[in-house]
Amino acid sequence: MGVKQILLDLYDHPEEFFPLIQVKMMANKAKKLPKDKSSAFCYDILNKVSRSFAIVIQQLPVELRDAVCIFYLVLRALDTIEDDMSIPQKEKLPQLLDFYTKCTDRSYTHTCGEKDYKTLMANYPMVVDVFLTLKKEYQDVIIDITKRMGAGMAEFIPKEVITVADYDKYCHYVAGLVGIGLTNLFVSSGMEDPQTEELSNLMGLFLQKTNIIRDYLEDINEEPAPRMFWPRDIWSKYGEKLEDFKEEENEKQAVHCLNHLVTNALEHALSSLEYMSKLKQREIFKFCAIPQVMAISTLALIYDNDEVFWRTGVKVRKGLAARIITETPNMNAVYYWFCHFARDIGSKVKPGRDPNGRKTLELIEKIEETCRKGLREGGVKRDLSSGSELASDTSPIGARIMLWLMFAGYFAYAFQLGGVRQSLGVSPDAGHTSVDLFQQIIATICFVFVTYIAVTGKRW
Repeated sequence: MGVKQILLDLYDHPEEFFPLIQVKMMANKAKKLPKDKSSAFCYDILNKVSRSFAIVIQQLPVELRDAVCIFYLVLRALDTIEDDMSIPQKEKLPQLLDFYTKCTDRSYTHTCGEKDYKTLMANYPMVVDVFLTLKKEYQDVIIDITKRMGAGMAEFIPKEVITVADYDKYCHYVAGLVGIGLTNLFVSSGMEDPQTEELSNLMGLFLQKTNIIRDYLEDINEEPAPRMFWPRDIWSKYGEKLEDFKEEENEKQAVHCLNHLVTNALEHALSSLEYMSKLKQREIFKFCAIPQVMAISTLALIYDNDEVFWRTGVKVRKGLAARIITETPNMNAVYYWFCHFARDIGSKVKPGRDPNGRKTLELIEKIEETCRKGLREGGVKRDLSSGSELASDTSPIGARIMLWLMFAGYFAYAFQLGGVRQSLGVSPDAGHTSVDLFQQIIATICFVFVTYIAVTGKRW
């Protein structure tokens, strides 16, 4: 997305201006690297392979940051091997099964992958260096999940995703295990209570299914051969071949299939909400909540959206993503966002025309009811249907914009910028030098303070 598109979006959504600035500041902060060479490499490559994760990981307590960073990079390296279609199957299978042993192998490198992923694999010993500095409890979690994930990936290399059960199983291996591993890291830190593997798994499935649905075009066009994970038992109801959905004449059936898959993903939304509601530690909560809210916002974007089949990079606009990152501090905010995006999906459902429309609406109703109940229990009594402001601990975005504009005007008046004084009928030569200096000092202090409030949203 170019600067022009961001400016056009801001014209329609001016409330996203300050969140964008705040996220830009967070991105710059993420680029500040540790002094240790290996740690610096890990955080630098994290920024390159996943800028969004590099921002979200800042939400975590310092105690967990290195462990989660290395957990991510180890699994990203494993995923790079799985995704590289140039590796012959007979070589790839044992590599996936054995990869967990490389967590402690300082001599291990690989030539697979492209661009930044290739850099990660070529410099993997630096990841190992940092891994070996982690607490043994963290190391054990990472090795265990890597072993289980590698075995699961190896199972699906020669296997097509046929049934919905296959679909759930594959998503368990590549994402549900991530949820289980993160939960185990949180528990090992002593900051969170144990959660069931089933709940941790379903939270991961919610994210993974969203990505699989959204990435249809990118995956179907992959060279040298496509790797698709849409389950045959679903897509075969709407077409003879999965690649046919790219053709304009198949748009209606393609969108019905898309909506079926979105409905399937929505079945995990209540489990996602339940998982988050059990988290105690504020920073861990934010780390977990932001991707979950991004997932349901993406489902709202792609539902009934034929662009999935002809345009790559169908993503939530940057300003909205910035709001989600900066305005999801607590469970009330999560309930608000989930209800908001569930309603967005519900408004697009055509139960008379879409084969799964009624089931979609039933799920939407359950999500909304859960959110309303959660908000009532959280002390929010306002009716969300009125479009009330996001329930959070940040100041309302409209108030922040108005406050900033007011003090920006005062700043311009004090420093005689832009002809502000003349427009008010005040002569530029009027006033006393000492009075003007005093006004400039006060205006500067106020403007800096209000800019801070406007960007961070913190109440004073």
